[in-house]
Amino acid sequence: MSTEKNVYEASRWLKTGEDDLEAATIMKKNNKFSHACFHAQQAGEKAIKAIWNYADADPWGHSIRKLIDDLQGVDVNLYERFKKLSKSATILDRFYIPTRYPNGLPELTPAEAYLEEDANSCIQQAAEILAAVKSFLSGNSKK
Repeated sequence: MSTEKNVYEASRWLKTGEDDLEAATIMKKNNKFSHACFHAQQAGEKAIKAIWNYADADPWGHSIRKLIDDLQGVDVNLYERFKKLSKSATILDRFYIPTRYPNGLPELTPAEAYLEEDANSCIQQAAEILAAVKSFLSGNSKK
């Protein structure tokens, strides 16, 4: 793909991540904390997948931490830039499955298990990832 096309695809992934972060905020405000956590995880995942698209690579999987770690095999410079987000990625990865399924946690539904503090943390971690990706893309786009 051309650099222009890569930047375009990356911006589409980032925009979708921003929409997910907005949805997470709306869910939190409406006391839907498990949903807020899940959408925050999705925001972080899509932001990192934006970097993969920028690098003209095909991301696979849903673990944000693994997507960051696997950048080593795609572009070492990108990995070095984004590895500092590994802690935020690891935190968000814990909210991918159990926030959605009643069998993800023993004896609790997601609505019973997740608290406002969880939603706040997830939104904060996702916002950090999105800000880093947005900063990178805005400095590296040739529009």
